[in-house]
Amino acid sequence: MTIAHDPVYPVLPSAPSESDLVAFTPTPAEIRYVRRQVRQESTAVLFMAQMKLLQRLGYFPMLSDASLAVLDHVRTALRSRSLTRVIISRYDQSGTRVRHQKLLRAYLGIYPFDTSDTAWLAELARKEAQTKAELPDIVNVLIEELVRRRSELPPLATLQRIAAQGRNAVNEAIYRDITAGIDDALRVRLDTLLVVTGGKSEWEDLKREPKKPTTRAVATFLKHIDGIRVLAEGLPKPPAILSVSKREQLVIEARALDVAELRSLKINKRYALAVLFIQAQPQKALDDVAEIFIKIMRKYEVYAKTKMQKYRLDHAEAVDSLVGQFRDVLHILQDDEVSERQRLPRIRSALGDPDATLAQCNDHIAYAGNFDLPFMLGPYKSQRSLLFQCLDALPLGSSSQDRSVLISLAWLQGFRAAHREYLLLTENDLATLPLEWMPEKWARAVFPHGRDSRMLHRRFFELAVFHQIMRELNAGDLFVEGSDRFDDYRIHQVSEEEFRRELPRYCETVGLPTEAKTFVKELRDQLSTALDETDRQFPENDSIEFGQDGLIIHKPGKESEPPNLTLIGQAIKASMQEVSILDLLTETEQWLDLHKLFGPLSGFDSKLDEPRKRFISTLFCYGCNLGPSQTARSVKGLSRKQVAWLNLKHVTEERLDRAIVKVVNAFNQFALPKYWGSGKHTSADGTKWSLYEQNLLSEYHFRYGGYGGIGYYHVSEMYIALFSHFIPCGVHEAVYILDGLIENGADIKPDTIHGDTQAQSSPVFGLSYVMGIGLMPRMRNIKDLVLYKADRRRKYEHIDSLCRQSIDWSLIERHYADMIRVAVSIKAGRMTPSTILRRLRSESTKNKLYFAFRELGRVIRTLFLLKYLNDPELRRTIHAQTNKSEQFNDFAQWLMFGGEGVIAENVRHEQRKIIKYNHLVANMVILYNVQWMSRKLKELQEKGHPIDDEVLKSLSPYRREHINRLGDYLLDLLHPILPLNPTIDFAFKSAA
Repeated sequence: MTIAHDPVYPVLPSAPSESDLVAFTPTPAEIRYVRRQVRQESTAVLFMAQMKLLQRLGYFPMLSDASLAVLDHVRTALRSRSLTRVIISRYDQSGTRVRHQKLLRAYLGIYPFDTSDTAWLAELARKEAQTKAELPDIVNVLIEELVRRRSELPPLATLQRIAAQGRNAVNEAIYRDITAGIDDALRVRLDTLLVVTGGKSEWEDLKREPKKPTTRAVATFLKHIDGIRVLAEGLPKPPAILSVSKREQLVIEARALDVAELRSLKINKRYALAVLFIQAQPQKALDDVAEIFIKIMRKYEVYAKTKMQKYRLDHAEAVDSLVGQFRDVLHILQDDEVSERQRLPRIRSALGDPDATLAQCNDHIAYAGNFDLPFMLGPYKSQRSLLFQCLDALPLGSSSQDRSVLISLAWLQGFRAAHREYLLLTENDLATLPLEWMPEKWARAVFPHGRDSRMLHRRFFELAVFHQIMRELNAGDLFVEGSDRFDDYRIHQVSEEEFRRELPRYCETVGLPTEAKTFVKELRDQLSTALDETDRQFPENDSIEFGQDGLIIHKPGKESEPPNLTLIGQAIKASMQEVSILDLLTETEQWLDLHKLFGPLSGFDSKLDEPRKRFISTLFCYGCNLGPSQTARSVKGLSRKQVAWLNLKHVTEERLDRAIVKVVNAFNQFALPKYWGSGKHTSADGTKWSLYEQNLLSEYHFRYGGYGGIGYYHVSEMYIALFSHFIPCGVHEAVYILDGLIENGADIKPDTIHGDTQAQSSPVFGLSYVMGIGLMPRMRNIKDLVLYKADRRRKYEHIDSLCRQSIDWSLIERHYADMIRVAVSIKAGRMTPSTILRRLRSESTKNKLYFAFRELGRVIRTLFLLKYLNDPELRRTIHAQTNKSEQFNDFAQWLMFGGEGVIAENVRHEQRKIIKYNHLVANMVILYNVQWMSRKLKELQEKGHPIDDEVLKSLSPYRREHINRLGDYLLDLLHPILPLNPTIDFAFKSAA
């Protein structure tokens, strides 16, 4: 994930810290050089100051603009007397300064910037503008290249001008090339999109989102998709200069424009944005149709299970009666006093009406073994046509040589208009129709007279095919050509040539061998050693034992709190002033100038009046879930439209991520969080956010209850959240557990991730290992888990009952290169971990990569479980880290106090933005708390309070008692604030 920041143009801090001043300390060699060049004492100091500033900044600032602290630091190093402002100013205006600069460039090997450099910088700016929209991102590349060439940096304004010219040139070329491919008839059609009739336009209709997948809503949406496809036909192909990332940026810009705004653009840009937006819709539509199809089939599964449970409850008395009758018959058969002549009449009497009893038995047998498939026929009857239409819209392909399901679907299409309940298979059908894919449960419904029968139940067969398509789409065995979420994952992998080139470098980075045989041998030895060691230590390990129900792990004793913790906590609480949530956000924003990260989506400079006020209001609105109307009523001087406008026109998920990173990096500069952890560990956990039902993302969550989606957060051991994502309730959380580490752009770089039990699976363990990531989740129901042997012949004295299976090492060796290739592709940015983990599902019967990652994951999970059993301290660490995730979830929800906690947006990208708004608000509150906790703790320490490192380790920034969320809000930008001060440290001897 590329996180853009403000331009990295180096500037001197106005109040440099002690660590900043270290960079300005001259070396002995530099002092000798200066003494040789300059004899006068004051001039030597100024000469040396120019040298250190050039080394630190890459250019020569005026010394009169430099901090006196820097000049004093250099003067002290040279053991010289103080300088006056007059001496410094006179030197700045002198020819001596210019002569010294020439000497310093020669000494340090730095080339002066001149007009000849403008040409290659302009070319580089045009190249970078093909993939970047934000000027700071382009400027940063120019600075990096100037530094690489050891060139002196020109003024920032010069670089910004070159970057802007390059971006404008690229954008105009893109607009011009696209518009050139539009004929007169197409222009008329595009112009029609912007015609407003009855308050509506086709342009706004293009942005339609799928609603809750009811029969009518799906039918309407499929018709909408057909219209998009027709509209997209004949549009000019994107020019070669248009990169994927640039295209995505322009599509987001187009999506935010209404009809009036689109009309106001220059004609080339107007047509280009319209074309790109229309062309992006079919890909999104394919994802939506596939998702709708899967949701309908899942709904059938849930419906059938629910009906099955109800059927069992309703027929419990009948089953009891049948069992009672059967018992009576057995008693009669076993009663020796009953003669053979009497036995049959008594049995008939016990059974009652034989026809009724037989009917009851047949009814029970029909649903025996949780056979719930017949219940699917009810809802399927009314939606059968829709499911066929969904599949008509999806260009399905197979990711393996096995096309049996697609062949079955094609055969089925021939009977789409049939009304017969049963179909008779011909000899040709038996020879060409592959049915090996069909599970036995479905075969029981499809072939009620047995698989050898030619009679096939048509609707059950349709359901069986549709159900298998759903499974194979989820597992990646089938793909949807031209989609995003359901495309063929293989096209995202690096080429074979690139893989071979990157393999040695990648394996060296993550500490893995390049050869499969070596990898398997090392891993096999490691597993054997770990199993032997655990078995040997088992009798001495008093934290685990076998009970009647299997293995029991005793919880480690609770660590005692530091004796001073309560006292210090109360002192902090008493000293922290009450603050409204809006004042808190205002103060934190003023520390970091976050509003500067949110300009127009076009990338041009903002022309907003009071941009800081507008941004803070928007952040408050969406991050606390008040909504534009309530925010406008609560914050004086703003209308509902103004609040909503900034969110639509200036804010994207990527920019919110950028702001989150900036807050995390500011937080990481403080000393206090270092007592909570090193930053190498993070935990992932989800929390349910309520949604209205009328959108595709909303699902019923059985664990939490109610409709909604899952906010999934990666929380550092230092308490701050690094990454957030919004996922449907039906998605396994483990799919997204690794994305947070790969897409994390903050200075805190964890390499080990924790999570709850649902945050892991065998493929996740396997993928994390080849990516060099340690996965250490909290394990529940450990007695149900299986440890895998390195050698199936090996017997263990104490833990053999846990080792129920062995590893297929040949499978791992055979696919080792395939697994590493996936990891290299992720590192290269071609795919995310979730892209591949969505395909590594247990539904797959064809994906060899799934079986390889599952087998490797069994090894890694067994190694982890052995550590988990042996090390109570590891279990304590995992428990503490996952608790931090749960605490963050509670903290974030406490800050989401508006709208009764329900996200009112039905547009999916807006829902994802709200999760990130709230994540940003939570992190800003955490930063605010750390700032003020640091100040108060330092004050308490200076007053003699007993503060040691054990106390600091036990504190948390999730403090809320001083925050007022409710009442009238006054957005006061003139209120004086204390600056952010991350230099606060705590000098004491360790309590240890």
